[in-house]
Amino acid sequence: VRALRRRGAPVVLAAVIMMSLLVSAAGLLASTLAQPAAQWWERAPSMVAQLIAQVDRARAAFPLVLLAAPVVPVIEPPRNKRSAASAAQPASPGQPSQPSQPPERDSIKDRLANEGMALTGTLLGRTLLATLSAAATLILLFFLLISEHWIVSRVIEAFPQRRTRALVLAGLRSAQRDIGRFLGTLGLIYTVVGALTMAAMALLGLPNPLLWGVLTAVLSFIPYVGPMVIMALLFLAALVSFDAGVLVFGPPLAFLLIHAIESNFVSPWFVAQRLVLSPLAVFLSVLFWGWMWGTTGAVIAVPLLVILRSICKRRKSLAFMHLMLQGHATRPPSLASLLRFVPAVQREPKPRRRLPRL
Repeated sequence: VRALRRRGAPVVLAAVIMMSLLVSAAGLLASTLAQPAAQWWERAPSMVAQLIAQVDRARAAFPLVLLAAPVVPVIEPPRNKRSAASAAQPASPGQPSQPSQPPERDSIKDRLANEGMALTGTLLGRTLLATLSAAATLILLFFLLISEHWIVSRVIEAFPQRRTRALVLAGLRSAQRDIGRFLGTLGLIYTVVGALTMAAMALLGLPNPLLWGVLTAVLSFIPYVGPMVIMALLFLAALVSFDAGVLVFGPPLAFLLIHAIESNFVSPWFVAQRLVLSPLAVFLSVLFWGWMWGTTGAVIAVPLLVILRSICKRRKSLAFMHLMLQGHATRPPSLASLLRFVPAVQREPKPRRRLPRL
C-alpha cells in the first residue's frame, strides 16, 4: 500500500487492490482444495470403520500394548437372593430358557464411533463461526491498511522532541522490515517444504497430495506444534489408506525427514543473523498466545516476538530482555571468562582534559 501511495494512488484504492489480490488468491486456493477436502469428508465414515479394523488388528498382533484396553462385559447384578439362585441353577428341559446375557461391548469401538460423531457435529457447528471470524479479520485488515499512515503520524506527533520522533519512526520502520523479511523468508521456505511434501506423498501413493502439501505449508508457520499436527494427520491418513503395516509409517517419516533438513540446515542458513530467536522464547510465545487466541495466536506468536525484540533492542532499560530473546547463533562465553572480564571502558585511562591557551 505504501508503494502504491508513492506512485500517486489514493490510499483507499491501494488498500482495495491489495485486499482484492488477497481474497482472489485465497479463493483460488480454496477452490483448488475444495474437491480433495470433500473427498476426505465423504470418506469419513469409511475411515472410521477402517480405523476400527486397524485398531482391532493391532490389538490382536500386540496384545500387551495400551491399545488393548480391557473389554468390560455389561452384566446387570441380580436384585435379590432368589434371582441369584435361579440364575445360578441350570435350566431344566421343561422350563423355558433364561434370557441370555447381553453381548460384551468393545469400549474402543464405541468410543471411536462416539468421538467421530462428536467431531462431525463440532466441525459443522464451528463453520459459521469461522466464516464470521474470517470476514471480521478481512474488514479489520482493510481498516488497518487505509489508516497505517494516520496511526504512525499520530504516534510520532505525540512526542515533542525531534530526536525522540526520529528514534520512534526508525524503530517502527525497522520492526516492519524485520517482520517482512522474517515472514517472507519463512514463507518461501515453507512453500518449498510443502512442494516437497506433496511430491513425497504422490510418490508414496497417498491420495490428494496437493491437500497435504498446502496443509504442510500453512501449519509449518506454527513452531513445534504445526509439525506434530502434520505428522499425526499423515499417520491417520496413511492408516486408513494403506493395508500393509510398513507403508503406514512412510508418509510421516518422509515429512519428518524433510522437516529435519529444513529446521536444522535450511532455515538457519537462510534466516539472517539478526532474525535468529531463542528457541525457548519461541516455545513460550507459542504456548502463551496459543492459550490466549487459539490457532490464530499460535500463528502470530513468532511475529509478535520479533516486534518485542525490535522494541527491546532500542531501549537501554530493556537490554536484558533483548539478550534473552537473542538466538544461540554465537557460542556464549564461559562463566569463568565472564567473571574475569573487565569492560574496556574501565581498563583504558581517562583522557586528560587540555586547558585552553590564554
